[in-house]
Amino acid sequence: MYPATGFSNGHRHQPAGTFMDKRLGSGRRERARSRATRAGPRDSRDPDQRCDQKPPPCTDFDVAYFNSYAHVGIHEEMIKVVVDVGCGTGILSIFCAQAGAKRVYAVDASDIAVQANEVVKANNLSDTVIVLHGRVEDVEINEEVDVIISEWMGYMLLYESMLGSVICARDRWLKPGGLILPSNATLYMAPVTHPDRYSDSIDFWRNVYGIDMSAMLPLAKQCAFEEPSVETIAGENVLTWPHAVKHVDCYRVTLHELESVSTRYRFKSMMRAPLHGFAFWFDVEFNGPAISPASNHVTATFAESSNDQPMDYSQRKKRPNPNEALVLSTAPEDPPTHWQQTLIYFYEPIPVEQDQLIEGSVTLSQSKENPRFMNIHLEYTSGGRSFVKESVMR
Repeated sequence: MYPATGFSNGHRHQPAGTFMDKRLGSGRRERARSRATRAGPRDSRDPDQRCDQKPPPCTDFDVAYFNSYAHVGIHEEMIKVVVDVGCGTGILSIFCAQAGAKRVYAVDASDIAVQANEVVKANNLSDTVIVLHGRVEDVEINEEVDVIISEWMGYMLLYESMLGSVICARDRWLKPGGLILPSNATLYMAPVTHPDRYSDSIDFWRNVYGIDMSAMLPLAKQCAFEEPSVETIAGENVLTWPHAVKHVDCYRVTLHELESVSTRYRFKSMMRAPLHGFAFWFDVEFNGPAISPASNHVTATFAESSNDQPMDYSQRKKRPNPNEALVLSTAPEDPPTHWQQTLIYFYEPIPVEQDQLIEGSVTLSQSKENPRFMNIHLEYTSGGRSFVKESVMR
């Protein structure tokens, strides 16, 4: 089902900054805590100058003026105002400037913004790229923007992500019909088998250089599997087609939606194997201007898919038409990324037969201790036995 992509026993790391920045900088990016609103401009014109009055006749100068706007180039110059939310070192902002953006606002709350400003200067782009050191919620931009870009995704998509800041930027500055990149995201989950990982972490203690150290097993399981683990698995570790946990439409998602995400799932195992836990990963889509967010049929397909009619990953990633969405996937069958996959391991594996049902629910919620932390409540039933696994991703 999934081609192998290799395996590493890496555990959870703490992210800070963008993937382009290799997690540079110690400051954590700020999440929006409230939605900003702006009042529209009042009509302060003299009543005699308003549009309900009889317009003056069209002159030859007017015709020449209107004709000048028939050229596409002038519209390109007018529409390319970009905000880079969580700019890090500024690399994405520079890419935008090189692609022809008239102006780019590069926003970051951490001290990496100081270095970003120096990078912009070194590339002679200070007239185009404006670095703003502060939270999106606090900085001021005195114009609407055409495009918002951001590498906001965290592990398991929503962990410690800065999607809230993207929402704030959208509500404050994005023009009607403006573009958000990435524009959509989908979080997936699937049951997995991973004997090698379990053996490396647990079975090692059964016999250490001929010494019975099985008394260490309970502590070893707690240390290895109490918290979610970020690591790379292979497609062959996945037992079923994935289930879509949450679809995020960046044009419409609200802060309230992100506080708690719940879903019920129902899987049918494709093979006989020990069930060691669940893996989570995500895709993000980069929709071009030709795809309307309001009528994106791709989004509807993702949201409505089920295990009875599984999604065809390979078909979804083919892009014969340039106007179709470009997809970046962190799935096990795709080339590894720094996000890898997030694994929720059981303390004890569950034997599963081919075609055996695995069903239950999962709830991902922001921690009251720290909204950037994620509480994970996982309920699962298989073979007539029910279990609950709770963990916190800190």
